[in-house]
Formats: sequence, structure tokens, C-alpha cells
Amino acid sequence: MKRFILHCDLDAFFASVEVRDNPEYQDKPVIIGADPKDGKGRGVVSTCNYEARKFGIHSAMPISQAYNRCPQGIYLKPNFEKYIQASNEVMEIINSYSQKFQQVSIDEAYIDISEICVNLEDVKKLSLNLQQKIHELVGITVSIGCASTKSIAKIASDFKKPNGITIVKPEEFKEFLSPLDITRIPGIGKKSKEYYNKQGIRVIGDIINTPLHRMIEKFGKNGKWVWDIANGLDKREVKNSMRERKSISKERTFFKDTNDFQEILAKFDEINEKLHEKVQKDNISYKTITLKIRLEGFLTYTRSKTLPNPSQNKEKTINIILELFKEFSNDKRKIRLVGIKLSNLTSRSNIIQKDLLNFVNG
Repeated sequence: MKRFILHCDLDAFFASVEVRDNPEYQDKPVIIGADPKDGKGRGVVSTCNYEARKFGIHSAMPISQAYNRCPQGIYLKPNFEKYIQASNEVMEIINSYSQKFQQVSIDEAYIDISEICVNLEDVKKLSLNLQQKIHELVGITVSIGCASTKSIAKIASDFKKPNGITIVKPEEFKEFLSPLDITRIPGIGKKSKEYYNKQGIRVIGDIINTPLHRMIEKFGKNGKWVWDIANGLDKREVKNSMRERKSISKERTFFKDTNDFQEILAKFDEINEKLHEKVQKDNISYKTITLKIRLEGFLTYTRSKTLPNPSQNKEKTINIILELFKEFSNDKRKIRLVGIKLSNLTSRSNIIQKDLLNFVNG
């Protein structure tokens, strides 16, 4: 049976939600991230819409650089509560089209429609209907890629952004992939691209035309992985579950590098408060607490402590963070950024169930 896998990717998601809620932002560059502070901001761009991208702005760019490129842009701080709500609404719609549904991030999901669609014409109709439904009910757009593998479907969804549909016929996937830059393959970034380029591999067609044993000789396990993707041999199924969250974290950059303990303490308190709002809302516990410190010069350190039992205690957490911070308290270098991560997460309902079983069986 032919496999029809869709990868659905919401277009400039955070910015699209803001434009939806503020029609006056339509056709204007919208940048989500830190406060640019008239070009002196210390954070980064989280995302931006396509109008802003025309100025060369992109995710993770320093917000000061973005402001210098586009001072007339609309700069907004992220409203994650609103984005999560919109994401939940979209994912519920996507999930309604197939029982084989896998959300992989706040703005991306796969569905397997192999048992629903007989041919590519059916796929096209379903994709158009899905786009229309999301736009009507949630007010944002989605780009969709369809292929016989998850990896090619993901590459295809990025092909005609925004609001595009790209269907790769099973017999034409090599023709589709061959001229594309190798960075279109998930996992090949700027650094690994340089290494591949030195070996004469610049486009995906170069991978297709290289024997597997040569790819393994040159690039090891990663060589086999990209060769399999390029040759349509990605056999991964669409999982019927949400990706399990490994950790939750927040970090804050100071407006100016500082060694003022009261300022640092205030930032720790702010981050800890935000994290525990999330902990309570999602009813989760954690065992490992991690401190992140970035000193002037971008030197970054982490220190962790694991508790014997799962916790939701924010007072205990801040005390542990301050205990871990003692190592840096006498360092003469100023601090640029602080962060807290909570990991080894457990659902509180699971803990309660275990406690009840222990009580019954005790």
C-alpha cells in the first residue's frame, strides 16, 4: 500500500497569531522576541513574519541587529499562553483528519492518511480542506508537504511557504530532492554543511549519487542517515502520541552585564515563579534542578542537583539555585544571563497512582 504522510507546518506561527489578533499589523514587519530598546536590546528574535524576513531578519538573530535592519518593525514580547491556545486548536483540527497523528512541536505535526486517501487527487483535496478549516476556525495559515516518508514530507512543507501545498509523487522524489541544498535535510546545519561541502557534497543529488559505503566511510552513522533520507528509505512511522517533554526551562538576559546580587536574585525569583506557574498548570513534578550562568564573553556554565523524590516546591528550588550559585558568587566577571531548568519530569497523576498502589498493596 502506498504511504501518504502529511507534514503540517504553521507559517511564522507566533507572528501569525499576533497579526490575527491585531489586523492593523497586516502587511507590516512583525518581530517576536526581546525588547529591542531602540537598538540596545540584549535578547534575540524568537520568530518573525515574512514581511520582516524581507529585511534579512530571522530566528535567533540578536534583537539589536534586527532593530538596526528594520527600526520601523513592530516588536512584541511573546505571549505563550495565547500561542499554546492557538496551537491546541490547530492540533485538534489536524488530529480530526487521521487517527495516526503526531505533534512534534508547538507548530508542527504529522498525520498518516494512507488509509484515507486512494490517490494523490484525494491527498490534494484533503490538504486544501485542512488548510481552509484551520484558517476559518483559528485564523492562521499552514503549509503542507506530502510524501511517502516523514523526512521528505517535512522538506516538502517548507517548499512553498506560506500557505503552500507540495505533494511529492513517490516515483518523482529523487527529481524533487536532487537540486535542493543539503541543509534541507533535517540535522544538517551550517557547521556540518561546511564539512559535507569539503567532501564535494553540496546538493541532495550529490548524496543520492554517492554509494552508501562511501557515505559511511566519509561521515559514519550520519552518512547512512542522510543517504537513507535522500533515497526515500526513511521507514519511521507516524507515532500516535505526543512527544514526551524532557524538561522545562527559562532564562533571562540582563540589560547590562552585572554582578549586583540583588539584581541577580530578583531575576532568579522571576524565572522560578514563571516555571512553577507552568508546573502547577500542567500538574507535573521534577527531580533535577539546573542552574545556567553565562558570564561576560559568552562563557556558559551549568550546575545541577537531583532530589531523592519528585517535587513542586518552588521555595526549595530557589534555595538550591542559590546554593549552586555560590560557586560563582566570588567570580569577578560580570554575569550576562541566568537560567533555571527543571528536568526528570513526572506527571503528578502518575505519582498519586503509585502512592495509592503502594498503600493498597502495603
